[in-house]
Parts: sequence; structure tokens; C-alpha cells
Amino acid sequence: MTKLEESDYKDKISTLEISGKRKWIYAIQPKGKLYTLRSYLSYFYLLILFAIPFISVNGEPLFLFNIPQGKFILFGKIFLPQDFALFGLAMLIFIIFIILFTLAYGRIFCGWMCPQTIFLEMVFRRIEYWIEGSANRQKIQDSKNWTTELYVRKAVKHIIFFAISFLISNIFLSYIIGIKDLLRIINEPVTDHVLGFASIIVFALVFYFVFAYVKEIVCTVVCPYGRLQSVLLDKNSIVVAYDYLRGEPRAKSSRNRDSTAGDCIDCDLCVQVCPTGIDIRNGTQMECTNCTACIDACNLMMKKSGGKPDLIKFASENNIKEGTPLKFNYRMGVYTIALVILMALFSFLILSRDLLDVTILRVPGQILQENADGTISNLYRMKVINKSSETLPFKIILPDSSMKLTYAGNTVDSIQRGAELELVFFIYRPASSITERKEIVNIKIDSRNKIIYSKKIPFIGRY
Repeated sequence: MTKLEESDYKDKISTLEISGKRKWIYAIQPKGKLYTLRSYLSYFYLLILFAIPFISVNGEPLFLFNIPQGKFILFGKIFLPQDFALFGLAMLIFIIFIILFTLAYGRIFCGWMCPQTIFLEMVFRRIEYWIEGSANRQKIQDSKNWTTELYVRKAVKHIIFFAISFLISNIFLSYIIGIKDLLRIINEPVTDHVLGFASIIVFALVFYFVFAYVKEIVCTVVCPYGRLQSVLLDKNSIVVAYDYLRGEPRAKSSRNRDSTAGDCIDCDLCVQVCPTGIDIRNGTQMECTNCTACIDACNLMMKKSGGKPDLIKFASENNIKEGTPLKFNYRMGVYTIALVILMALFSFLILSRDLLDVTILRVPGQILQENADGTISNLYRMKVINKSSETLPFKIILPDSSMKLTYAGNTVDSIQRGAELELVFFIYRPASSITERKEIVNIKIDSRNKIIYSKKIPFIGRY
């Protein structure tokens, strides 16, 4: 029986001591090709994250999620509560996307693209290394009586942490209210924007608490995706995996090393660099975020000890068991095609969405009006919402030239971007052309010589 099989790791939580107290993780900063690549990707993501609020399309933000006003903007396209059905379908597509992506590629999103991981590992932990020293030094210092110097270092660290959290809070709020409103909150008196300023402070405190104290617990306990992973993964999913066939039984590296020993030299560096404190050699675990820090650490030790690299690598459980290299198989191909189809479907729904949302109803309580010129008229109310990012012209087209339309008020032939109009109008028909008490009239809305809306409405011609 190997050490892997004898392990009782399933009875323990990596972030808890046996006594039940929290076990603070002092993760050693990894070094290696994957960590370097992840760093560059993180810089790119951070640049995009902080730049997007300042990018506008036709005067509208590139992205806006204004929940209080029910206004959402994606790639410059405006979405209103009337698009709820589209949002519902989009959420369904997103859930299916998550399932398929996890089945095929595991939890790689968490380690490489999740904002929580990027900020924690690439920003806040690096500040800790810079101010307090390496992970081992931090652990030793925290276990002893704190000196004045350490108190100062801790204070400086937390001041910087809060300052960065405050910056993140402002950027986060700009995704909700827009950069223009955020600049008003910044430049105008606080008394004019009490709610906005309070929101910034609350968000800053939340971010500070998360990155200064909660840290990896977000990934292991709070985040629902981590919980879903244990349900969605199977033996063919790509994960960060330890090649136990090659590595076991473990043995310390020495000149008298047993010839039957595996390649693992039991240095525990893979555990020391893990941001969630797990031992990847115990197999796939929910706490693993696929950050690949253990891969870099193991490859570094293999290079120093003269062993072959990739004792820990991206692989599926079946790849390890069968001793076959990872390859793009039929299953991954099917899931990838399904993901592309879902993304294409969502893009089609976004691009083909009507720019004007129109609702036409007969005014209740009004049956018909008999006019002196021999016509019969019905009164209607029309509601128009412009969901585009520009002013759109529109006009109502009647199906019969003998019919006439008159607005009850000023004539309106255009609507500004994001605006909502309510119009009241009469439709007149010659009484001689009416053959039934209730007839269906097909009303169309034209914008720029394109029919964008068609609705069949009732016309009452006789009592």
C-alpha cells in the first residue's frame, strides 16, 4: 500500500488546524514558465479590467450593469428589462457553458482567469512578499512576539491593501453606474452623492476584508464554482494531476536511494507553494484551483535532482492510469464544438435583437367613435423604447391606403437612444369599408426603410 492510499487527507481541511482554528496559508512564491506566463496574462487582464470603464461606443460604455436602473450594456448594445427573456436564455447558455467547460478543461478558469485569484496572487500576495519578506519569513515572524518593526510593516501593508481595495471599489462601481457618474461623485461635494460615496466605502471594505483576511477561503468555501467542480469533473476532465504511477513510492533524494523508489523525492515543495494548502499528490481535490504553482515547483526540483519533468502536469485521471500522454481526444472535441455553438448562438441573439421595443394596445374604455366625415376611429396607445445606442427614426405604416392615422398631440417621428415614449393616436377608416364588427389590422413600424415591428391589433367598426 502506497503513502497515497494510506493518506487520511479526506478527513481534514487544508485551512483548518486539528483544534478547529483557522490554519493560515503561507504560500511560497512559485517560479517557473507557467507562473511567468500566468503573470503576463494577469497583467493583461488587469489592464483590460481597469481600461474598459473608460471605453465608450457611440457615447455609451462598453460594459454597464446598472442593476438599480435596470439598464445593461454589453459591447455598446443597450439591454432593458424588456429583454428579460433574452437574459434568461443567456443565463441558461452560461450555465451550460460552465458545465461543458469544466467537464472538458477542469477548473483552469479559477487559477488563470478568475479576478479573485489574479488580485490575490498577483497583487496582494506580492505586496506581502515585498513588505514582510518570503512566506517562510512571514510564518516565523507571525509565530513569535511581534516587534515594533513588524507592527510598522503590517500597518504599511494594510494601508496599501485598503488603498488598492478603494481603487478596485471605484472601478467596480464604474461598471454599475458608468465612469461619468463616478467622476461626478469624485469631483462634486460628498453631500451631493452620499449614497454613491457610501457604496464606494462599503465595496472597499468588502474587497479589503476579502484580500487581507478571507483570502483562499473564497476559493475553498465561498465560491459556488468550487463546489460544482466536485460534481462536474469526471475521470476524463483535464486537471492538474500528480503521476502517482511514476512518483510512488516516495523517497528522499540521496546517494543510497532505493532502485524501486519512485521519482517523487518527497520535498513537499508542491504543498508549500499551493495557495490553498493542499497536497496535490493526494489526488484531485475540490480546493485545487489549477493555478499550476505545484507544476513549476515540482519541475524545479526535478531539474535540480536530475529527474524528468512533469511529474505533476495537466492530465486526466485516465491519462495517468493508462500511462498515455494528454491529447485532444474525441470527447474534448465534441465539448469544444458545443461551446463554440453556444457562443455563436448567444452572439446571434445579441446581434439580431430588435433595436426598438414596441407595444400597441387599444385604449380601454373606448369602443369606437363615429365622425362627421363618415369615418370610424379607434383610439390606441403605443409605447416605444429605443434599445440602440443612437437616435432612430420611425413611422407607423397602415395596411390600407384608405386608413388614416392622427396623433393625439404632437407628431413624433424619432426617438433618442435609451429613451422611452408613450404615444396616443387615432386610426380612421371609412364606415363604408367596414364589413365586420371587429376586424384585425396589421400595423407595421418602419425605421430606415426596414420593417422592425409588426403587430395585429383589433379595430372595432360597429356596435
